[in-house]
Amino acid sequence: MSARLQEQYQKEILPGLAEKLGRKNPHSLPKLQKIVVSMGVGSAISDKKHMEDALSALTEITGQKPMVCRARKSVAAFKLREGSPIGCKVTLRGQRMYEFLDRLISIVLPRVRDFRGLNPKAFDRQGNYSLGLNEQLVFPELNPDKYTRPQGMNIALCCSTSSDDESREMLSSFGMPFRTEEEKQN
Repeated sequence: MSARLQEQYQKEILPGLAEKLGRKNPHSLPKLQKIVVSMGVGSAISDKKHMEDALSALTEITGQKPMVCRARKSVAAFKLREGSPIGCKVTLRGQRMYEFLDRLISIVLPRVRDFRGLNPKAFDRQGNYSLGLNEQLVFPELNPDKYTRPQGMNIALCCSTSSDDESREMLSSFGMPFRTEEEKQN
């Protein structure tokens, strides 16, 4: 079984991008390389259970075991010691990446409260797109009774091209709901 968006990319999006960008070589066209989902859990310094909850939630959301990120330096003002766990992240590639993107576009983003579209300027000049969610419970697989503390997350979509415009074009053809100029003025 392959992911729906992966088939759509091969059959519809690639030929459309080749025509729009005027290139025949399919390897020169932009493609999604990986999606990195990360959670910063600063409150884990005082309460270790917060880190366990974040790891559990990220595992349920992505279907993959997260990597624990540890502090590199000690900062006395934050009561932070070098080596203490302060976050977690998951790198998704291949079929899992396309399945996650499909759920993000079709289920999660429409459930975000007061959602008016993604910022079309959140690219990093290298063709990668980042977005943040300030509530993990927009993912339907999480049980709201188990995860009572609100926890945000960052999602980075890493693309093979170094052009923001090409990446924006590719992500739009996947169905990413970017804000348009008319919606911003209203």
